[in-house]
Amino acid sequence: MTGLSTLCYIEKDGKYLMLHRTVKKNDVNKDKWIGVGGHFEVDESPEECLLREVKEETGYTLTSYQYRGIVTFVSGGGVTEYMSLFTADGFEGEPIPCDEGELEWVDIEEVWHLNIWEGDKIFFRLLDEQKEFFSLKLTYDGGDKLVAAALNGKPMELFDVLDENGNKTGITKERGVVHREGSPHATVHMWIVREKETEHGKDYDVLLQKRSACKDSNPGCYDISSAGHVEAGAELLESAIREMGEELGLAVAAEDLHYVGVHNAAFEAEFYGRMFRDKEFSSVYVYTKPVDIADLKLQESEVESVKWMDYEECLKGVQDGSLPNCIYEDEFRMVREYLEKHM
Repeated sequence: MTGLSTLCYIEKDGKYLMLHRTVKKNDVNKDKWIGVGGHFEVDESPEECLLREVKEETGYTLTSYQYRGIVTFVSGGGVTEYMSLFTADGFEGEPIPCDEGELEWVDIEEVWHLNIWEGDKIFFRLLDEQKEFFSLKLTYDGGDKLVAAALNGKPMELFDVLDENGNKTGITKERGVVHREGSPHATVHMWIVREKETEHGKDYDVLLQKRSACKDSNPGCYDISSAGHVEAGAELLESAIREMGEELGLAVAAEDLHYVGVHNAAFEAEFYGRMFRDKEFSSVYVYTKPVDIADLKLQESEVESVKWMDYEECLKGVQDGSLPNCIYEDEFRMVREYLEKHM
């Protein structure tokens, strides 16, 4: 079954007019908060449907509105809906009661804390970032769980949300939403290390990567040899092997990755004018097989360059800030302790 609909978020004084769907018993949006809109009538254009539905549900006549995107909802069970998404910042008329539920003006930032669909958070993020007209596809499991998303035909990353103990909650969120909300999620950190002899005995070099200037956080900083997110449903070792292949061009066997432990960390900072909130449960690994920098194939979108650095020199740079980095000192010490004990 295929449907056509419109959805509009009317804005006034930093607030959206939200509809709390509480009336219909068999409403797919029951108890959710959404914008105003509805299904097309025969021969209507998206704009005609928009104006009629807003008038019927709110009493307002829109005077200024913008067509922002197409959202394809795949709900499961053979149900797909193509929704025309609008925002509006001009209207006239007097409000009327809505027979779909309760209308309420809500601060835009507070909308994120309402009972809304996970996929809606993605287009709220896109609207907030002033993205040009977009096509967003959202696929659900027949219930509330978002299982896939694609923006302009390209898959988006989804992560499993974890609880305070690092266990999966059953909720999946899109990468940008995760870092806007600061949702706990899993990552893998792979430290490439080589042993060396010094006048004081055995010591180590670590391979550092310099993050690409286009990264969404800590651009241009020195970081772990290779690291990445664990996508929804993926396994830790599978993710570690994939990241090392993608970022560095290294073909790594699972048995060559030595498990160090889990590092739990969080931070928030502003990048590109927006808050970035990170809360990670990072599975840390050490890789000690020989690596020749000249043979690496760096992923330009992720890694600008790599270099070997003496462990103690790197630790000092992390401590005094002389090395531009985003390395957690306690995790770096975890690596050293593992090497001294096991290698």
